[in-house]
Amino acid sequence: MVKMEQNREIFATRLGFILVSAGCAIGIGNVWKFPYIAGQNGGAVFVMFYLLFLVLMGIPVMTMEFAVGRASQKTIIQGYRALEKNGQKWHLHGYLCVAGSYLLMMYYTTVSGWMLAYFWKFLTGSFENIQQGQTAQVFMDMLADPVEMVVFMAMITVAGFAVLSAGVKNGLEKANKVMMIGLLALIMLLAVNSLTLRGAKEGLSFYLLPNLENVRSVGLFNVITAAMNQAFFTLSLGIGSMEIFGSYISKDYSLTGESVRICVLDTFVAIMSGLIIFPACFSFGIEPGQGPSLIFITLPEVFINMTGGRFWGTLFFLFMTFASFSTVTAVFENLVGSCMDGFKWNRKKAVALNLIFMLIASLPCVLGYNLLSDVHLIGGRDILDSEDFLVSNLILPIGALLFVMFCVSKQGWGADNYFEEVNSGKGMKMSQKLLGYYRYVLPVLILIIFINGLK
Repeated sequence: MVKMEQNREIFATRLGFILVSAGCAIGIGNVWKFPYIAGQNGGAVFVMFYLLFLVLMGIPVMTMEFAVGRASQKTIIQGYRALEKNGQKWHLHGYLCVAGSYLLMMYYTTVSGWMLAYFWKFLTGSFENIQQGQTAQVFMDMLADPVEMVVFMAMITVAGFAVLSAGVKNGLEKANKVMMIGLLALIMLLAVNSLTLRGAKEGLSFYLLPNLENVRSVGLFNVITAAMNQAFFTLSLGIGSMEIFGSYISKDYSLTGESVRICVLDTFVAIMSGLIIFPACFSFGIEPGQGPSLIFITLPEVFINMTGGRFWGTLFFLFMTFASFSTVTAVFENLVGSCMDGFKWNRKKAVALNLIFMLIASLPCVLGYNLLSDVHLIGGRDILDSEDFLVSNLILPIGALLFVMFCVSKQGWGADNYFEEVNSGKGMKMSQKLLGYYRYVLPVLILIIFINGLK
């Protein structure tokens, strides 16, 4: 067992660890993707399968990432090195995780910048002079303006690394506590407002009541696989983003109980997002199964037609900014921590060099909608979608599978070590009777997600 490093910074409080980890999991996918995927797949039935797969897949893999981090007291590459047996090469997956984290941030900073830009537009009243049907043009104009796109991406990137420059306790933990508390307060306020709209009842019925006709039209298998994919991807597992937070905590509490609490928070935000969006869609006659345009085109259309729309639009995109920025700071910490562990840099140097690199590496995605709009990469996808395909469809599922095999196979760290680590401390315990499921069923479920993502 690896001893706690004397000079390793740790979270000041248990709540800080839970909120930072939840902030990493809670991102654009919860608010942007969850509602429209639910809308496309029959609403309530999709939600039930989503919750089922969160228990079957999300919680187990999360405990495995945390276990590697807490047992090793190191970031992902060095963590694998500390736990693997002599001659093994599991640490090579650590390099893939770090590369995937860089790739994720190369486009996530751009989308987070969109959220900040829309918050600013609503705050300053830019949408007050927009006529009905013109919100799509506002979005297209933003994408076509490289200066605006670069400015907001850079603001997110600089702010993210500025938070980390203060350290784990005084930077990452304090900032995420404020953002997560603000996020939860905003989502409650926005949900209450949506429930007062005239079409709220129909939206809630679609969202919360099982509708077998909707399921038949989509196909039960498609609903199940969509729920499986969303439950897996919503937690950002397989890339080592949770592993680092495991390395910052004590053994006072079991990892199963902590993982359940984080998943509950993540799911609460996803479910509440539906309570905001579905009543609003039904109140204004909007199709709830629309794709990403739901956030940047459809909902602004709702807000400009709503009483007090500028106020509610400002709050909604402040909420979205918090959701995306909490993920940015969490993944940035993975990058900074990996450089500190791997190259023995101090925090100041790791923050500065990563800031410079990310500002440059994020430019292709930003320019992919204007100056580089003719560039198409994987399968004809634009730059952002190509980067997202590599992370979401390849690196995440492959990474999750490797975490599972490392933790429960005899060729890896081993089930005995995993169960000892995950059950250390007070709280909910992980039953060793689940070992057969982890070895033979969970990998198959992850492979299904991986294969489905290649279509």
